[in-house]
Amino acid sequence: MSLQDEIITLEMDLLKPEVRRSPSALDRLISDDFLEIGGSGRSFGKDEVLSRLPQETPPTFSAQDFELRQLSDNLVQLLYKATMLKAGAAQTSYSLRSTLWQLKEDNWQMLFHQGTLCPPFDDE
Repeated sequence: MSLQDEIITLEMDLLKPEVRRSPSALDRLISDDFLEIGGSGRSFGKDEVLSRLPQETPPTFSAQDFELRQLSDNLVQLLYKATMLKAGAAQTSYSLRSTLWQLKEDNWQMLFHQGTLCPPFDDE
């Protein structure tokens, strides 16, 4: 498996309902010094993710147009486009996403994530 395939698989794992509901899976995939800047502009860390995500009804995601940038031997950035439909919502939201993954003790962990809301993609 290529590094890009490995990182995309980890990113997509974090979008799966069974992973989002599992504090132990989230703890393994997310770095202790994790920071997210959400589409709302609010930022939060790992503790909030571990307490909030398992309680949520998971949204439905799709992702496309992945690009992996290797920043160093142990740090990569994954860029992609995503759609999200929250439970009970009538409208899909679109975002451009950027994630930093850091290799720590032979395991890749999400260090940073940002989702920036955007208009619907041209190819939709």
